[in-house]
Formats: sequence, C-alpha cells, structure tokens
Amino acid sequence: MPRKALKPCKHPGCPNLTAELYCEIHKQPNRPSASRRGYTSKWRRLSKAYLRKHPMCVRCMAEGRYVPATVVDHIIPHRGDETLMWSQDNWQALCKSCHDKKTWTEDKNPVYTY
Repeated sequence: MPRKALKPCKHPGCPNLTAELYCEIHKQPNRPSASRRGYTSKWRRLSKAYLRKHPMCVRCMAEGRYVPATVVDHIIPHRGDETLMWSQDNWQALCKSCHDKKTWTEDKNPVYTY
C-alpha cells in the first residue's frame, strides 16, 4: 500500500524530510491547550485592554522605531504560576516579530508545571 510523500520539516532551515510537521530533531513537546495554560476569555479581555493602554511595542520603541504592539507577553514565562500569569507587572506589549524572537531565544527549553 502506498505511503504519503515525505515533506520538509517545518523548522526554519531544516532540510530533513518527515511524514509529520517536524522531524525527530525538531519535534515540539506535547503542550497543553491554550485554555489549559490559562489563556481563557478572561485573558483575551484583559490583554486587549492592556494593548489599548500600551499600543506600541516596547522593544521596538527602545530601538527608536514605532511599531504597533499586537501581543501581550509575559516578561517572565508563567509556566502555570497564577501569580506570574495575572500580574500586569509581568506583562509587556510586543509586536509579533519581537514576541517570536523573545520566545525563541529565551524560552527554548520550557518546563511546564501544570
């Protein structure tokens, strides 16, 4: 019986072919759903309000660029800690690009405590 054709790994720059989204090297850990991690309707409501008060990306502003923020980021990843999750002192407004860079460089090896 024929098998599905192998596709390139979705990890940027990875040449490996796989039947899944990612090759064995770049497989993503099994993460709980967004709602199980705390991103509920309450989070969506509060993060939208935060972005209205803080409309510009703080990292871009530090570099002298004015880019609209689209993501509320946890400065210290909460990893299930309710105090860090809901403390606005731990939030910052970022554009998608800055958020992705921060997440990639600072949160490479997450440890979840759900």
